[in-house]
Amino acid sequence: MTDVVDADELLRRIRRGRDRAAEEERAWQERARSLTATDPDGAREAAVRALAFEAVLRALDEIVDPGGAHPGGAREAESGVRQVT
Repeated sequence: MTDVVDADELLRRIRRGRDRAAEEERAWQERARSLTATDPDGAREAAVRALAFEAVLRALDEIVDPGGAHPGGAREAESGVRQVT
């Protein structure tokens, strides 16, 4: 990885990564909800993966907007996934 990129391209790449992390977080949350009744272990695994993508998303959000435009409470309420600290 020896590509040299300017700040605008770096920001575009971070935003693309953030968008992908948000998609993955939503997909794993949905999977966790759909497996809750039939496969509790699978639902737990999916919930953990959703939390991992949420952590990535929070880190990328902080890079893009250091002021913290996405407070934890709002994302938790929006996602339906309990925050693990």
